[in-house]
Amino acid sequence: MTTQTATESAMDPGELKQFIRKQAHENRRNQEDKDGLSATIIRKFMELPEFQQAGTVMYYVDVRAEVRTRFALPDALATGKRIIVPWCNDDGELELFLLESMDELELGMYSILEPKQELRRLPEKVVQPQDIDLIMVPGVAFDERGGRTGHGKGYYDKLLEHARPDCPLVALAFDCQMFAEIPMQSHDIFMDKVITESAIHNGIGRSEQ
Repeated sequence: MTTQTATESAMDPGELKQFIRKQAHENRRNQEDKDGLSATIIRKFMELPEFQQAGTVMYYVDVRAEVRTRFALPDALATGKRIIVPWCNDDGELELFLLESMDELELGMYSILEPKQELRRLPEKVVQPQDIDLIMVPGVAFDERGGRTGHGKGYYDKLLEHARPDCPLVALAFDCQMFAEIPMQSHDIFMDKVITESAIHNGIGRSEQ
């Protein structure tokens, strides 16, 4: 885990968050063997009791240098669980899609794998956050308390606000994305767990916020 330097300690929370984001992006871009490490992290996720007990699980679909998840989707579908993936609408909000086959996905803008346009609004494909039993969460940087920062747009914050209180929030990250402390505000949401290639960190979660 990264320790906080004297320079970081002197920053205000907003500056520190920006500094951490920049450093985490660089760390993640430079991370070697992303495929191998991602496979290890995904295996840990699927071995969690929370995963075993869940009937409906949301996977994020990786973009850029995130822990890679798209290659794990066929294995997830093979479990017989209801697998949900998010997509971003024109208003910048995440909506949820019931994925039943990899053929239902296509490459969209910026090579992001998304549900096909003609399928997104079908009533049987639309899922509400309250229907999910376990949510896999991406992010830019984390700490061992489950503190998280994303890209600053709030996409996932808005989605997670509507998740059931008993729905575990489990983030995936490389070790290089872990920092001493992520500045958290009252509206920020702590993860229940953060899984990296070397550890499973038990976070504060929402119950104690």
